[in-house]
Amino acid sequence: MLDALKAEKASWNSIGIFKVSNITGKRRELVPKHEGDEDGEDSDSEDDTDDEDENGAQVAEGCVNRIRSMSQNPHICAAWADTGYVQVWDLSSHLNALAESETEGIQGAAAVFTQDPLSKYKHKDEGYAIDWNPLVPGRLVSGDCKNCIYLWEPTSAATWNVDNTPFVGHTASVEDLQWSPAEPDVFASCSVDGSIAIWDTRRGKSPAASFKAHNADVNVISWNRLASIMLASGSDDGTISIRDLRLLKEGDSVVAHFEYHKHPITSIEWSPHEASSLAVSSSDNQLTIWDLSLEKDEEEEAEFKAQTKELVNAPEDLPPQLLFIHQGQKVLKELHWHAQIPGMIVSTAADGFNILMPSNIQSTLPSDDSLHL
Repeated sequence: MLDALKAEKASWNSIGIFKVSNITGKRRELVPKHEGDEDGEDSDSEDDTDDEDENGAQVAEGCVNRIRSMSQNPHICAAWADTGYVQVWDLSSHLNALAESETEGIQGAAAVFTQDPLSKYKHKDEGYAIDWNPLVPGRLVSGDCKNCIYLWEPTSAATWNVDNTPFVGHTASVEDLQWSPAEPDVFASCSVDGSIAIWDTRRGKSPAASFKAHNADVNVISWNRLASIMLASGSDDGTISIRDLRLLKEGDSVVAHFEYHKHPITSIEWSPHEASSLAVSSSDNQLTIWDLSLEKDEEEEAEFKAQTKELVNAPEDLPPQLLFIHQGQKVLKELHWHAQIPGMIVSTAADGFNILMPSNIQSTLPSDDSLHL
């Protein structure tokens, strides 16, 4: 796992690399361990044997707002700093150190040491939006709070050329960026201005399409890797919208809209293994998993009421597509599906990481023998 660690002192800010193994129980708090836990026991299970190894790279240019690794070369990552710099790092040495510490039987935090980034670019303001192209290794876009989006083109394995002329189309801060999973020159952006824009790098610096997506800030977007016509978005008002991009020209492209969350959406991501599954986190301290293929079944509900003699009824405000709710973390910031293990999610919050596998989607999960990270 790769994460940006925000410390009490700015000089302690770092990028952390974590390896977790022997996941066998239902441990609530994975990292960090609290000082009061002297015996290391967990009330949920006496057999938990989660092990953690960590290696870190010192961040030289401020606190990291967001970090992304390149899918084709995961040791390369791009980090947005609050100083306005976007920096690209090669973490190969840290991954090697982590592997060596595991081979030598050393657990816990490895040494944190400083290194220079491969490349960096100074925006006019800080930002949060950043994404690597899944089809063109090394191609990157970064968006800032001054409404500007910049394209990074790789000139070698370790150098980039950043086009100084930005893509401009939003009237407020660019909050998130997503490359198309099917077209290497197309990406989407969302903004505090409530809109989503679709861009084609071959057609100049203005959006190819732009539309009002929510009645509040659009914080996050996710482009479905398995069904590239579907784009999901989450807003500051807690709403989630799903759009069929084929319907944009017809005006109303929304195929699903949910108002379950009552606080801002902080992260959203389609499952890489199931086209209809979506995970969402919110400032209401809930992580929800949705299955858009589900519909309300009147006959099934009637049968359930008969069996329970109507002593137990499903809440009326729960959408039938809501599959799972995870709680217990404070100030949820981001979530990601595990790339290799179907159904596994990693979430980050102010009080640490959670790794979870929802019990009601067991049919999509691998056997226990393969659950080794």
